[in-house]
This record gives sequence, structure tokens and C-alpha cells, in this order.
Amino acid sequence: MISDTGSSQSITRPDTAAGPRAVPRLAHNGPVNAFAPTGPTDPRDPSDPSTPSGAADPLTDPLAAFTALRAPEGTALLTELRSYDPAQELATATRLRRSHPAALVSAALGQARLRQRAVAKFGAEDAYRMFFTPNGVEQATRTSVATYRAGRFAAAGVRSVADLCCGIGGDAIALARAGISVLAVDRDPLTAEVARANAAALGLDALIKVRCADVTEIDTAAYDAVFVDPARRGGRGRIFDPEAYSPPLSWATGAALKAPVAALKIAPGIPHEAVPARAEAEWISDGGDVKEAVLWFGEGFTAGSYRATLLPAGATLSAPAALPAPPVGPVGRYLYEPDGAVIRAHLVADIVERSGGRLIDETIAYVTSDEPYNSPYTSAYEITDRLPFNMKKLKALLRERKVGVLTVKKRGSAVEPEELRRKMKLQGPNAATVFLTRVAGAPTMLIGHPVRPESP
Repeated sequence: MISDTGSSQSITRPDTAAGPRAVPRLAHNGPVNAFAPTGPTDPRDPSDPSTPSGAADPLTDPLAAFTALRAPEGTALLTELRSYDPAQELATATRLRRSHPAALVSAALGQARLRQRAVAKFGAEDAYRMFFTPNGVEQATRTSVATYRAGRFAAAGVRSVADLCCGIGGDAIALARAGISVLAVDRDPLTAEVARANAAALGLDALIKVRCADVTEIDTAAYDAVFVDPARRGGRGRIFDPEAYSPPLSWATGAALKAPVAALKIAPGIPHEAVPARAEAEWISDGGDVKEAVLWFGEGFTAGSYRATLLPAGATLSAPAALPAPPVGPVGRYLYEPDGAVIRAHLVADIVERSGGRLIDETIAYVTSDEPYNSPYTSAYEITDRLPFNMKKLKALLRERKVGVLTVKKRGSAVEPEELRRKMKLQGPNAATVFLTRVAGAPTMLIGHPVRPESP
């Protein structure tokens, strides 16, 4: 069985049949104060006429600062800062403070930086109309993945979703654009306000209703589906234990099983033994990078099955259950590197069967064959040389081949690609790919080049 190179730990499968369990008060999706460095959060809406005068000071209250950003002066500042250069921030801030309050300028500059970061996930058209928090940008689902997932909800006949732990509203936006009405819930007042503002900014507020509340107190019975995106970051960084998510995976699973259809967004590195037995587990990559895993529950989804989906193509590989260990054999003419989603879903054995090939090592996710195999789920390479691990021999071979551009890939090797490239002192007009790996347990270097996929 192919294994990850990192350490592993035993994690118990969530047991929803054991009865109710105490659930701690839930943290929101991380610190969200992007607008003021200090001061408490006042849950009252500073735009509400009933709020006492002076209760929300823009210098200390992030909600008041956010409200100021949405006012005409703040809106004008954000428009002016759309294309500003962060390297010139000091000069820009000095200039703007001559005609605007310093606190508003600071808030606008912070928001402008976040919008620039968000372009990679949301695209420029949406990002420069939306509002963000630092953790909102970091944790939000990118639009391509959220759109795909919303499509699966719609295909299942879902017309209304309770989006629990909605964050800044990225998934709610995708669901609404698929024609689905959404109740978006987050317990942090600022985050909820940002989600509400984003729905309005994109003209989706008729379909998205935002509520600031603890998700454990929400009655989802009136909705066709439940979507839960637990917080997977804490004060010390990423959280790897699913029971340390906020809310814990066991609580989210219980909420999912009460709904006709449900989806839980989880970290792609979740151990398979932690996947609930009644879930269909899907790993999603976008542009070759694994972005997330989703657990699907309900009619139309196959409990116990595994699925790998590759975006933007939308190609999907699935198996009804865990596959048997594939054969292992010598390196052939061709080497295939499965997409990360295929590896995470433990579907490499499926690639081995489809290609008529074998693994080069029982613990390494490289597939080899003697005949070419064209597939959207793998990158193919033609292997020209095989060497035992030896830096001097590799350097001599690359000099002989006049290789000036070297792509380094590795599985089962501790050597860093940049270190290897530096030691090779590359020169020449040609390019090559080297794989640092193990073959039948022995450290090995495989040299080759990519094979262009055949046209359909």
C-alpha cells in the first residue's frame, strides 16, 4: 500500500451512533480583526440608530472601521487604491492622510492588500468588489472549487442550503450563483458583516441571508442540505486532528446525517480511517494542486466510495471501495505521475490497472509501463536513463546531454530540488526531468522528458 512519507497517527472514526456528546462553544474561523490592531469587538451594528453615540470608535472597533469602509469616503478610497503598489505604502499613506482620517486610511490600505491577495482565488472582477479579513482570504474556497461543489449540490436537486461556518461567504456566493438559496452562519460579528456585505456587493443578497450565531444552535430542518466548513487553523497553525476542528468532525458528521443531503469540507490530508463510513469521500485538485477533500452524505452519493476530481477539466475517477494493492515491477520505458487528488484518494491502483503497468516501489506513487498510456489523471514521461543515486554520475550525464534546464521531482527522497540544481551547474540548450525516488527499495535517479498527450 502506498504511504505518505510523513508520520501517521491512529484516529478513531467518528461514532455518531454512540449518542449525543458535549460540544464546546465553537471558535469562529480564526482571528478576523483586519481593521484595527487593538480593542474589543462591539457586537452592535454601528450603523444602527439605536447604538449609543460613541459606542463604536473607528480607532478601536473593527465593526465601526468596516462600516466606515463601506461609506462613500471609504468606498472612494478603496477605488483609488485598487492598483496601488504595496512597496509604496508609506508614501501612499502619507499622501492620503492629508485629506482623510488616519484610521480610515489604515483600514483602506489593509483592505486593498487583502483584495490583491484575493484575486488568485476569486478573480479580479469579484475580488475588487468584495471585502475580506486576513483569515477569510487564507481559508476561503477558491471560486473554481466552490463552483464545482455548488454544481454537485444543484445536480442532487438541492434548492436551499444551510452554510455553517460560512466565513466571508465564498461558498455561499457559489451556491447562490447556482440558483440555491443560502442561510450563511458564522458566530463572529465582523465575519458575518463581511459575508453580508459580499452578498450585497455581488447582487446576491436576495438569495443569501446571513446570521451571526453559533452553528450548534441552528435548526437546519427547513433546508434541503447542510454544508459545514469547520475551522482547521488555530493559534499554532493548521489543525490535523479532525476532532480538533471547530466544530469537531464528529459534530459535523452528526449534523450531516440529519439532513437529506450534506457536504463537509475537510483537509485533504485526512487519514482514510477518519472518514465516516456513510460518506462518499472526494479529493479535489485545481491546476494540479490538491485543494481540499469533501465528505458527501445523502441520496445520490455512494457511502464508502472514493473519488478524485481534477479541475478545471472536471475529470473524475472513482472506486466503490478501497482497491487492492497493485503489482510492483521494474521500471519500463514510461513513467506516470498521478495527480495529487488521485494519490490522496488511494486510487493509484486504478491507474496501474488502466495503464497495464505496475508500481516502481510498493510505497511510491509512480506508475511505470512499457507502452504509452494517455490519461487526464497522470503526467507521462519517457525514461531514458536509470542510475543509482549518485550526484557525480548525474552531473556527468547532464553535462554530456548539454542540459541547461532541469526539472526535479521527488518521492521518497530527502534531497531538496534547489540544492540538487545548484550542485549540477547546468549549462546547455537542452532540458530534462530527473526523478529522485526509490525503485524496489533502492535510492534511484530516473532521467527522462515529458510525453505530450495525444490529441483526442
